[in-house]
Amino acid sequence: MAQITLKSLAHSYSPNPSGPEDYAIREMEHVWHQGGAYALLGPSGCGKSTLLNIISGLLTPSNGQVLFDEQIMNELPPEERNIAQVFQFPVVYDTMTVYDNLAFPLRNVGTPEAKVNERVNEVAEVLELTPLLRRKARNLTADEKQKVSMGRGLVRDDVSAILFDEPLTVIDPQLKWKLRRKLKEIHERFNITMIYVTHDQLEASTFADKIAVMYEGQVVQFGTPRELFEAPAHTFVGYFIGSPGMNFMEVARTDSGARAGTVDLTLPPALQKAIQQARSRNLKLGIRPEFIEVLDAPAEAAYPIEIASTQDLGTYRIVSFAFAGKTFRARLEEDQPIPQHRAFVRFPDSSLHLYIDEFRVEVGR
Repeated sequence: MAQITLKSLAHSYSPNPSGPEDYAIREMEHVWHQGGAYALLGPSGCGKSTLLNIISGLLTPSNGQVLFDEQIMNELPPEERNIAQVFQFPVVYDTMTVYDNLAFPLRNVGTPEAKVNERVNEVAEVLELTPLLRRKARNLTADEKQKVSMGRGLVRDDVSAILFDEPLTVIDPQLKWKLRRKLKEIHERFNITMIYVTHDQLEASTFADKIAVMYEGQVVQFGTPRELFEAPAHTFVGYFIGSPGMNFMEVARTDSGARAGTVDLTLPPALQKAIQQARSRNLKLGIRPEFIEVLDAPAEAAYPIEIASTQDLGTYRIVSFAFAGKTFRARLEEDQPIPQHRAFVRFPDSSLHLYIDEFRVEVGR
């Protein structure tokens, strides 16, 4: 097991990169602490798999270093890094039994057969594979094959980390939750550094203690699921995390304060001051749908709106309305009355976030 450090790491598939847009991974510093359960979350094409392949040694970075503890790993091939990688599609030896699939990594390094038997049975029990040990792998279902693939990563007790590259993509939706919980149990039992790549925020928050959100080749925020929800560090995190995502309004400075579209905003003094002092014109205010107050009568600091639509999702409802030229969404509890057509909305000061050049800035309240 090891602490994995990415130092000034960057990677481009172009032989002559001329700017940031030519990099799949933009220069970054990052640390995965020993024994942690992490998720690497982001949309397709943001650099997740590239970063995972750099850590495992399948890809050599254009710049920077990968360190396990204090040892530089750039020149070491994958087989010398003691990294286990579980891919999107299960990799098993179809002609072998489940037992022999699990035993293969141990036998490959000359482990005594008694130790092989002990570890295979231990891992099979954890993954609920014991009844299948004598079955040929080709006769397994997709989820059973993926559990065998995971087991091969767990069976060696000298691995530095296990990397999961969207391992539940081919798994039936009804079994995904069970396998995510199983991975969590495995982490707690074996205390192995695990990095789980996914584009699914539910998978990430179910599995990981901390999540690294990637966007355009950068880790734009690293934090707990609660931190990502309550204080998104980047507009993309606000948009990507949550259902629905954060609402954003573009803001312009005025002599009297700030305006969004044609709406003059009523803002707390600290927020107004931060907007006035900002050097950039790329200013946005963001608020989660959960924190918007929908009222049926005028109130202090409330704005008149027309309700466009309402979606009833059982335990809550989503109200859509236009504000400052944008479609906003508010999430209301199922028992909360919703005004018909015309209503008023209020944005609590404590729930408004200011973003300058897409990154959140801390504003005193």
